[in-house]
Parts: sequence; C-alpha cells; structure tokens
Amino acid sequence: MMQRFTAKRSLQNVSASLLRRCISSTSQTASVKDTDEFLARLPPFDYTPPPYSGPSADEVLNKRKEFLSPSMPLLFRKPLNIVDGKMQYLFDESGRRYLDAFAGIAVVNCGHCHPDVVEPVINQIKRLQHPTVMYLNHAIADFSEALVSKLPGDLKVVFFTNSGTEANELALMMAKLYTGCQDIVSIRNGYHGNAAGTMGATGHSLWKFNVVQTGTHHALNPDPYRGVFGSDGEKYARDVQDLIQYGTTGHIAGFICEAIQGVGGIVELAPGYMSAAYDIVKKAGGLFIADEVQSGFARTGNFWGFEAHNVVPDIVTMAKGIGNGFPLGAVATTPEIAGVLTRRCYFNTFGGNAVATTAGLAVLNVIEKEKLQENASMVGSYLKGKLNQLKEKHEIIGDVRGRGLMLGVELVSDRKLKTPATAETLHIMDQMKELGVLVGKGGYFGNVFRITPPLCFTKEDADYLVDAMDYSISKM
Repeated sequence: MMQRFTAKRSLQNVSASLLRRCISSTSQTASVKDTDEFLARLPPFDYTPPPYSGPSADEVLNKRKEFLSPSMPLLFRKPLNIVDGKMQYLFDESGRRYLDAFAGIAVVNCGHCHPDVVEPVINQIKRLQHPTVMYLNHAIADFSEALVSKLPGDLKVVFFTNSGTEANELALMMAKLYTGCQDIVSIRNGYHGNAAGTMGATGHSLWKFNVVQTGTHHALNPDPYRGVFGSDGEKYARDVQDLIQYGTTGHIAGFICEAIQGVGGIVELAPGYMSAAYDIVKKAGGLFIADEVQSGFARTGNFWGFEAHNVVPDIVTMAKGIGNGFPLGAVATTPEIAGVLTRRCYFNTFGGNAVATTAGLAVLNVIEKEKLQENASMVGSYLKGKLNQLKEKHEIIGDVRGRGLMLGVELVSDRKLKTPATAETLHIMDQMKELGVLVGKGGYFGNVFRITPPLCFTKEDADYLVDAMDYSISKM
C-alpha cells in the first residue's frame, strides 16, 4: 500500500519540463509528411459527412469555459470538435476522419448513428416522446420482455433509470431493504457512480468527494498485474470473508463488483475470484450485484461480463451500451427482490421513457442481427494478440489485458517496478490522435489505454490501431 502512495506522490512531482520534452521534442513528434503518409493507410470507409457550418473548436471551447462546469474534463492537449459520426468513425469540424476506439466511454456498441437504431427512434419521437410510465405504452413493455430474455435464472423484473449511477444507487438500496442489513462490500479500484451510495461503493480516491460515506467495506482488488496475490483469486476472496467477519455483524446487504473494472484501468478479476466471493457473500446473507454498466451488451464477447465467471447474480445493473448513446440505465432482479420497492412510493420520471426504450430494443436487435457479440469476441481476441506482440517489442508496455472489445494497455517506465508512465501515456494518446486514432485512458495513475470501440470494429481497424500505437511509441 505504501508503495502505491509513494508512486502516486512521485507522479505528482513529475516536472513540467519532462512533460514538455515528452510532448514538444522534435525527435518525438511525427513530421507532417510522415503523418500524412500514415493517415493514407486508414481503412477505407464509404461515408462523407455533410459540410459543417457551426461554431469552430475555439468558439465552442470558449463557451464551454464560460458556461459549463470546470469539473468537466477534456481529452487531448488540443481538444477535438467532433461534429459527425458513422459506425466506428468520428469526424471533426474539418471533415477529418478518426477511428473511434473509445465509443463515448464504452457506450456506442452498435456504432455511431446506426441506421437501425436511428430510424425506430425517429419514428417513435414523431409519434410520442414522453407519455410517463403511469400510462400503458408498448415501448417499455417490449424492451423489458426482450431484455430479460438475455438474463439467466429468475432475473425477470426490470426497473429503468437514466444512468449507471442511478442504477447502482437503486441496486444498493434494494439490497439493504431486502436483507435488512446496511453493510455493503465492494472492491478497491472499482467505480460504481458519483451519488451518495455509489461514491461510497467506489474504491478510488480520485472519484470520491469529502462527504459522508458510510457502510461500505472495500476488499482487496483481485488485480492479476498489481495485486498482492497475483492471479490467485481464492486468496483475494478470503479478504471478503475477513471483512464480513471482523467489520460487520457477520451479515451484509450485498456485494457489488464489475467483471472488468473500467474506470480503474480495464482490470480483469483474478481467475476464481468472483465465484469464491459469491459463495462467501451468499453465506453472509448478502445479495450479489453485478455492475455491468461498462461490460454488458456483448462488449466482452459474452453478453454479460459475469457469464465468464459461472455465477448468477441477484441483481444486475446496466447502462452505457444499453441505449447506444441514449440516456438509459436499468436494474434487473428477481420478482421477490423487486417487491421491496412496493413498500413505499418509488418513481423515476424519465426512466423507461418511450424514446429511450425504443433505442434499447433497437440495440438488442442490432446486436443479434449483426452478430456483434461474436464480432467482439473474434476481433477482440485478434486485437489483444496484436497488442501482446507490441508488448514484446516495447518495454514501456507493462500489461495487456481484458476480454472482447474491452481491452487495456498499461504503460510503465520500469517493468520490474511497474512504475506508471503517466506523462508518456498522455503524449502517446496525443500522437495517436494525430494519426487518426482515438483511445481513452484510465487507472488510478492515468497510465492505461482504455480500448473500447464500437462492436462493429474490424480486423483492419485493429491493425491500424496497433500500427498507430507502435508508430507513436517508436517516436518517443
């Protein structure tokens, strides 16, 4: 633990001159000619966006600085003004095309502006936009039926929200109501939202404000790369047992975890961990909550991330990929557990909105019709293999991990010490952007590339992404 905080302090002390050298040195920055030659290799794509006549990037940036919260972050030193999108590509104000390997933070699973999502949404919004769920309407009923058909066991009841934070807040409250207990166990480095309960469950100080957060116990992170027990999932699970034994009454409300930690840096749980933790939680009377906000809807090559761990949760939360960009979240659970919400009035004005649930149903149809789950598995495995080849070539790549099209590449300046290469990560991201590739970043130290493209990503796209990363690292 001390090593982690020491590393964090050392990162905070990285000099501005080092970062400037990393970013501006002519030996490290691709020439315009080289960049143009590289961009010519971008896979062909049969779409040209209409001319853009709106405000420029500078104008938008100035308005954003004046009128929007200063807490809203921007990627890249020179922010992009994205004005158009089609499938796995985004376009800036000049019409320049970018390969999107971030998908709006694992949201646009079907691809940007997919016609089979856009058309039913337009038809619905022309006919009826918001009737309120207190009236009958087929959109929410049809989507609920289709959604529970994708879930195992007795997970047959859905409550709709607008976001992952709302979904996780509701799940935590339901677990407490159902069990009569107040203690929640979550995992360090996990992220579950930014409201009161979910901030408490989040095990990541960068996302926690100094407000009262009680009743959550954070277990050791079963991180195969940086964790104390390596890939031994059962050893990590013993910490869950210890927390319950020594930090609670012996009974808990629930346990919440991601199958793959997204914000935390695409961290896969150590093999055997989830099933072992599941048994421990059930013996303590708790409910097992699977946070599928980022890993759900075929992203990992399974429809749900938890399916790779041979468990059936009591509650599943979802958002992001559920609506392909429409504000939509959901909590799925059993009829018995869902009954706790009848004890009082619980209502969500926009949850289950007709337009959003129309989009949700369209997403399920596209995933099935275009075999996006199979594509995520096939292209994801191919891409992960190529990234591992890159790891053999470049010392700065410490780890490649993830499943399907939810992949992470962790950069370190020293493989033995696993020293986070935070400044270098920012620089390489900027260089890849100049080469037409957009990736995200995450992890406690901000040194992990988050690669979560639309699920229509092709092997040719994967080749170009890897080539761009290779080229950018080589220019360091």
